[in-house]
Amino acid sequence: MAPESTSTQSITRWLAAARAGDDQALDRLFERLYPELRDMAAARLSRHDPHQLQLDATALVHESYLRLVELQQLDWIDRHHFMAYAAKVMRSVVVDLVRAQQALRRGGDQAFITLNTALQDQLPSGEDEVLAIHEALAGLAEVDPRLVQVVEMRYFVGLTQDEIGQALGLSTRTIERDWERARLYLYTALQR
Repeated sequence: MAPESTSTQSITRWLAAARAGDDQALDRLFERLYPELRDMAAARLSRHDPHQLQLDATALVHESYLRLVELQQLDWIDRHHFMAYAAKVMRSVVVDLVRAQQALRRGGDQAFITLNTALQDQLPSGEDEVLAIHEALAGLAEVDPRLVQVVEMRYFVGLTQDEIGQALGLSTRTIERDWERARLYLYTALQR
């Protein structure tokens, strides 16, 4: 048996054990998938200034792990489903961090700030972009939730169209059409 299929079988077994309540299985799963999760987090964070978010890939993976453990809803079937869900959790961690930083910037920490209208033009737009994408995805979820899944798996996880099709039980051509529809919707939503 090939090593890849063995690791796939191990991951599937660990997922089943985690669903059954075995905490050690979830730990083993994270240990095995940690390099992939860290790569996914690094890719997610590469679009932003690291000093702006004050978050690195390791911290993003660890915070995502904590949130996954807190949920206690371990209904992942296989590696693709788990990675897609991990991408969704990573997205929520980044959005929550951006919201917290914006709240602080708007006076949440009661810091003294000198008002200067020129300062507004110098503020980084990365945080606003994260929130705009999050809001656009929320709007897209109202139109077609499957398109959001496709975007999360492709854009945030980096799965191929074939892998997304396998995870969702759809043909590659359907995923290609969904990706194009989602891109068009998001482009239109972000232009407003």
